[in-house]
Amino acid sequence: MLDLRLEYEYMKEDIDAAISKCLEHQKWIFGPEIRELEEKIAEYTGVRNCIGVSSGTEALVLSLRALAIQRKGDEYFSRDDVILTSPFTFTATGDAIIRAGATPVFVDIDPETFNIDPAKIREYLVSQSQLSKAQRAVGIIPVHLYGQACSMDEILEIAKEFNLFVLEDVAQAFGGMWNGKKLGSIGTAGTFSFFPSKNLGGFGDGGMIAADNDGISELVRMLLKHGGKDKYNVDHIGYNARLDTIQAAVLLAKFAYIDEFNERRAEIARMYQERLTEIKGIILPLSQSQASHVYHQYTIRVLNGKRDDLQRYLKEKGIGSMVYYPFPLHRMRVFQDRCIASGSLAEADHAVDEVLSLPIEPLMKYSDFEYISQTIKEYFSVKGNSHD
Repeated sequence: MLDLRLEYEYMKEDIDAAISKCLEHQKWIFGPEIRELEEKIAEYTGVRNCIGVSSGTEALVLSLRALAIQRKGDEYFSRDDVILTSPFTFTATGDAIIRAGATPVFVDIDPETFNIDPAKIREYLVSQSQLSKAQRAVGIIPVHLYGQACSMDEILEIAKEFNLFVLEDVAQAFGGMWNGKKLGSIGTAGTFSFFPSKNLGGFGDGGMIAADNDGISELVRMLLKHGGKDKYNVDHIGYNARLDTIQAAVLLAKFAYIDEFNERRAEIARMYQERLTEIKGIILPLSQSQASHVYHQYTIRVLNGKRDDLQRYLKEKGIGSMVYYPFPLHRMRVFQDRCIASGSLAEADHAVDEVLSLPIEPLMKYSDFEYISQTIKEYFSVKGNSHD
């Protein structure tokens, strides 16, 4: 799916120099590379503040904790505070809500984008406003899945109407845009992951929080270092959630290539679209005019119950593929009795049985891409599946 050795060789000189600089200055905690990375990504995304943290998961938790302190004056949200998000995402999105004290409400997805459906968000909020329930909605976490932007205009309109914060989960969409704005700069705050496989990935875990609001940013900076400006005299229940200096150095070196690599991903996606568009039995990713898709994953839908068979066929031919994700969050044990399902969540349940992500390595050889495309065509042709 992804050959990180290729990327390292491509950027080797820059990465080695960045690491060597760290070895010389030996400032491993809050070294100068962290501030430089924060400033460059703040400028890139168009926000006032960026704060490096230890992972994308902690970016979500720290942001939610800061929002609880700022909006409620409490260390955590309560179980009666509900936060709406997608059930079709990595588990971290949902468990961050629980770790921040709130209850996740899973809202179904748009089957074309795989992202949370704004119409379903409104449907839930309107239904709750007409009932005298203890639960109160406080926020929305839209997940820009696979590098595809959520419908942010509608989500922001709903959030304004119901007085909700919007925390963007941009773990898979660094560099993506919606209506000319970088993802992560549109909502109340945005969170990023620098896990090695991400479009901008480090040599280990790492993450970042983007926020125009100075109050949120100040709280996050306190929470990530044990809860205070002075670690020996703290104000809040905090964490040891710093971004490592050496990770910041690697990310700075790789950041210079992010636009080039995102463009390469988009070009591979365009070639997939051209080669696979006439195959019956699969649905290709949607391209939205308002969005700049950065294709963290190139994910197709395989219809008629043939996803697993196609994946086995590709494996036999030496081609990797992945199912992101095999289980929706509302079906996981960890969320039982800890979440609310808004409606049947039928689209998310269908998606887990049909999605298949194909290789989209930015440095993929053209011959490899052609082999993958041709093998998929052969599967549907040789097995007669194209007419099912």
